[in-house]
Amino acid sequence: MGAMKLLVVAIVFTAATVAGAQVHHVVGEDRGWDPSTNVASWSSNRVFRVGDKIWFTYSAAQESLVELRSEEDFTSCDVTNPIKMYTDGLDTISLEGEGIRYFASGNTKSCKNGLKIPVNIQPKEQNTAQNVGSMAVADGPTLPSASTNLNGLSYLLVVGLSIFLCLLGL
Repeated sequence: MGAMKLLVVAIVFTAATVAGAQVHHVVGEDRGWDPSTNVASWSSNRVFRVGDKIWFTYSAAQESLVELRSEEDFTSCDVTNPIKMYTDGLDTISLEGEGIRYFASGNTKSCKNGLKIPVNIQPKEQNTAQNVGSMAVADGPTLPSASTNLNGLSYLLVVGLSIFLCLLGL
């Protein structure tokens, strides 16, 4: 996988974490969507929620990704009639709507060897901080200061630059 793809994924993942936005799940983490990755183990303790994004990184020359229509297609690795096929090597999929979505390698052999994951999308998590904030309206609204936003942006820039320099070997 190219260093630039890893850099893009790392920066986006960091930006989402800093901003407190939806969760960005990078399948297989640094190993990516690859037959040597145990994606079942990777996904076993993850909670996917409406609004999250899931990232698949792979060598487009060797792999592809399909979203399958049913659990039966998923179980049997029948990749002949997918909902969608992805072949870019860096695919971002928004998780919209609750339910189970089935992703598998477009290569039947890789799929049968375990390169597939069901993604059970849960409802958005209710933010208890919002509930507490609505009770405190009588005290007046509080807005984040400009320095808080600057600190988050500075952190993002420092992390991104550090990753870039590491990839260059500096």
